[in-house]
Amino acid sequence: MAHIVTLAPEKETIKADINKGYVFLVCTITALGGVLFGFDLVTISGAIPFLSHHFQLSDFEKGWAVGCINLGCIIGSLLAGSLSDIWGRKKLLIFCAVLFTVTGVGTGWAADFNMYISFRMLSGVAVGAAALVCPMYTAEISPAHLRGRMVSFYQLAITTGILLAYLSNYFLLSTHDNWRWMFTAQSVPALFFLAGLLFVAESPRWLIRKNRMDEAEKILSKIGGDVYAQSQIQTITDSFSQDVKERFADIFKKNVMPILFIGMMVAIFSQAIGQNSLFSYAPEIFKQAGMGEETAFIQSFIIGIINFIFTFIAISLIDKVGRKTLLQFGSVLLFADALLLAAAFYFHWNGVWTLIFVLAFIAIYSSTIGPVTWVALSEIFPNRIRGNAMAAATFSLWLTNFFTTASFPVLKAQLGLPGTFIIHGLICFIYFLFIQKKMPETKGKSLEEIEKLLVK
Repeated sequence: MAHIVTLAPEKETIKADINKGYVFLVCTITALGGVLFGFDLVTISGAIPFLSHHFQLSDFEKGWAVGCINLGCIIGSLLAGSLSDIWGRKKLLIFCAVLFTVTGVGTGWAADFNMYISFRMLSGVAVGAAALVCPMYTAEISPAHLRGRMVSFYQLAITTGILLAYLSNYFLLSTHDNWRWMFTAQSVPALFFLAGLLFVAESPRWLIRKNRMDEAEKILSKIGGDVYAQSQIQTITDSFSQDVKERFADIFKKNVMPILFIGMMVAIFSQAIGQNSLFSYAPEIFKQAGMGEETAFIQSFIIGIINFIFTFIAISLIDKVGRKTLLQFGSVLLFADALLLAAAFYFHWNGVWTLIFVLAFIAIYSSTIGPVTWVALSEIFPNRIRGNAMAAATFSLWLTNFFTTASFPVLKAQLGLPGTFIIHGLICFIYFLFIQKKMPETKGKSLEEIEKLLVK
């Protein structure tokens, strides 16, 4: 009963006292981790033809050059769950920013292919850790009615990073050692991320868990005033009332296993539906459709623009329409578009049609599944296991990302682009069925309300 009563002041206070400017500022700075996520992963799309020529790579080695970062992401996600609970969200993000800065230069100026792989995987560690902690931190610091939009800003930041990577690749295309400068450019946004993190607060939920109540109260008061702070402290404390020292094995307990399963499936499907093939190999796909090298790079940049613009649709709808509805619409529309894309390649339709279907795929993904994935993962797990559950989910995400990006050159060689996108389409349809049956709706609920809804 006490838990339910303390939620009422939050809802009354939200409308009058929430300091939206402060919440937006903190979440914007944190979202810079998403900029680096997108930039780091997509830079390879422009660099891979020149990197492959420089190191004389086979199809298998080309897939390894693109996909190896995801193994680093797996390591980062596995470490980040525990480290974010030990160090705090802020300190771990500062570490990630430093690692982004160093590995951008290291990857770009690698003396041989093995050194490139080493730095690329280290860069993946930073991506994997930031991808776990940034949305988790944002969810923990945002009021319930803003949380969907704030976490969606992380996806917007990812799309911004993708757009900047395509733009950077295009402008660096004619430079000497262009692929080296494409990777080095990553260090610029990384330095901005590092500088911004010096001004953000620690997660109040993490502080309360560490019994640092005065610090948590100060931050919560800055967000919503004294009444809001007291209400939230009581609510969050209640959610930890049965808390014991978290162990990784706790995520496999009977009462939370169904939630873990949903989170892992959301993560896996988000990376298996086909967008990685388009983002990581866009210039090569467009060149196979008959476009010249410079034209292919320009159209890759258009992908980045579409990805950026359509993310705003998700931001405007996610707290109105809901998470589940957007995932359902996205998965069924991507199923149809993937089949059309396969047909375009199979029947050798005009390159304009290929471009239209590629852009439609990106538009659908960026307005539905892309942003909603991070919102869902940041909010469905209970407070007491959130760090390790997020680690397990993002481990699944990056492992799937590795297989999809590393296998694309091989699938393209063995099945062709039509067969590859038919597979992606079938995966989209299976995801639609899964969401329809298993995914709960969480819009408008506090993290503690969601926990009560899901944990039986």
